[in-house]
Parts: sequence; C-alpha cells; structure tokens
Amino acid sequence: MTKVNLWGVAWVLAGGVLNASFILPMKRMKAWRWENIWLPYSVVAMVIVPWMLAMTTVPSLARVYHATSWPVLIKVSLFGLGWGIGSTLFGVGVTRVGMALGYALILGITASLGSLLPLAVLDPTRLLTRQGYMLMAGTALVICGLALLAIAGQRRERETSVVGSGMATSRFGLGLLVCILSGIFSAMLNFSFIFGGELRERSALLGASTAASASAIWCLALSAGFLANAGYCVYLLKKNRTWHLFSEPAVPLVYWGGAILMGVTWLGGIAAYGVGAALLGTLGGIVGWPVLMAMTVVGANVLGAMTGEWRGVSRLSRSYWWAGVACLLLAVYVIAMGSAA
Repeated sequence: MTKVNLWGVAWVLAGGVLNASFILPMKRMKAWRWENIWLPYSVVAMVIVPWMLAMTTVPSLARVYHATSWPVLIKVSLFGLGWGIGSTLFGVGVTRVGMALGYALILGITASLGSLLPLAVLDPTRLLTRQGYMLMAGTALVICGLALLAIAGQRRERETSVVGSGMATSRFGLGLLVCILSGIFSAMLNFSFIFGGELRERSALLGASTAASASAIWCLALSAGFLANAGYCVYLLKKNRTWHLFSEPAVPLVYWGGAILMGVTWLGGIAAYGVGAALLGTLGGIVGWPVLMAMTVVGANVLGAMTGEWRGVSRLSRSYWWAGVACLLLAVYVIAMGSAA
C-alpha cells in the first residue's frame, strides 16, 4: 500500500471516530427535547461550517458551481435531500433504540448500499465479477447482522423495562423501523460524493487541493439535507410546543455549546472522509465508505458500552449484540475487499 493510500485510510478512520462520538453531548442535554437539540446542531453542521469550509478552501467557489453542469448539481442536491431525510430519522432512531444498537443498524445498511449501488450504476458489468459477488455477500452479512442486533435489542428492552409495560416492545419496534429507513436514506450522502465528481474536478482546476476539492460537494448536499432536518424540527417544535425551551432560564448555556460541538464534530468527520476518499483514488468513494462505517460502528459501540447502555443486560443478550456487531464488521470488511478487487 502506497504512502498516499495509508494517509487516505488514516483520514477515513479519523472521520469514523468523529462520526461515532458526535452524538455524545446529546446524552447530557436532558432539559431539551430532541428537536431543541437537533435544530441548532443542523444549522451548524449542515449550513454554517460547510459553507465556511468551502469558501476558505475552494478558490472561486461561485465559478465552480457556474462551470458545473446542471445535471450534476441537481443530483448532488437531490441525494443531499435524501440524506437529510435519513439524518432526521437517524436522530429519532438512536434515541429510541440506543447509541450502540442504533449506530450498528443504520451504518450497517448504509455501508452496503453506499458501496453496492454506486458500483451497480457506474459499472453494472462488475456485479457478475469477483468484486460484485463480494459486495453482494457483504450485503447478505449485513442482513444477518441486523437480525442478530434486532434480537439483542428486543431482549435488552424486555430485561431493562418495567414489568407489565407494553411500551418497551412498541417503542423498540418503531425505533427499529426508523433505523432501517435511516440506513437506506443515509447512504445517499456517499452518492452525492461519488456522482459529484465533476465538482471535485472543477474545484481542482480552479486551485483547490485534492484534500479540499470535496468541500464544494458537501456544502451543496448538506444544505439540501438541512431542509429536511430543519423542517421536521420546526414541525416538532410547534406540535410539542417546545420553542420556549430555548429561552428557559433553567437551561444551561452549555447546551448551546453542546449543540455547536455536535455540529463541528460531525462535519469534521465528513470532511475527513472526503479528504481520505480523495487520496484513495478513483474508487475512493466506494472503498472508503465501508471503512468509514466500520470505524464508526466500532467507536459507537465502545462509547455506548462505556455510557452504560447495556448495563444490567443478560450475558445471552450481550452475546447476540456482539455477534451482530461482529457480523456487520465482517460485512464491511468483505465489502471493502470487494471494492478494492
């Protein structure tokens, strides 16, 4: 492996660590509802920081967009909007099923779709090669991992919920569905990166470095995704009448800092992935994506265990959990090897 590839992998792994940890401040913000946290986080992560990053790293950003074809700009925006729907569902799903299980479910699906579908569209003949077979095998492993994690999650809810309450099973079932949908839509962010190659090329021609060339993609895709996130948050703020929580005297100022930290950390992970994928070459978006997901799954499960999400759960339930995580990690490894074939 060349020095450039090593640096590329290192950047992608760093992105995975940041993506695994960005939601941690949310656990400490008990006085706010989900929508109170997610709205300021979305403003920072999807609008302010991406555009600041793009304007400072891509010379003549306006000229980049003007020179790029409309079909590419539309694809990047639509995929970004789809990802925004997945991002919204991600926040809801993780709060219902827990950090460790939610990350594993969502990112297991995202890893498979984010690698397999772009390959099927860009070069469908490869599906009947060793590469295609390995990618499909990885998808099958994801399904097995999801089944194991679903069993683990149901057992955990039964073991930790109040006896006689029917809410736990209902809450978990809905959370499971939300996580699956989130995984499907969340893969679209990688579609923006892969199908937005013209934006990277235009940025490089106008003086952007290889590492920074993806910034023009991120700010456009994430701004489109912001519409879905902000729209749902505003709906919940009106429905639940939680606007007043933003100005409650009892709410610590540190909550705002926590939301900003979430946004900067998450965007930092996406930017690191963009740098690493660019350094990995023409297949960087296909090879780097499952590596990013694998590192994020590992990091989230370690952090979830450290924050006590599986405290008081039986050994059998933990065994299902770890088996599911192992299956997902094996899946992303197979996908990565298939992508590199």
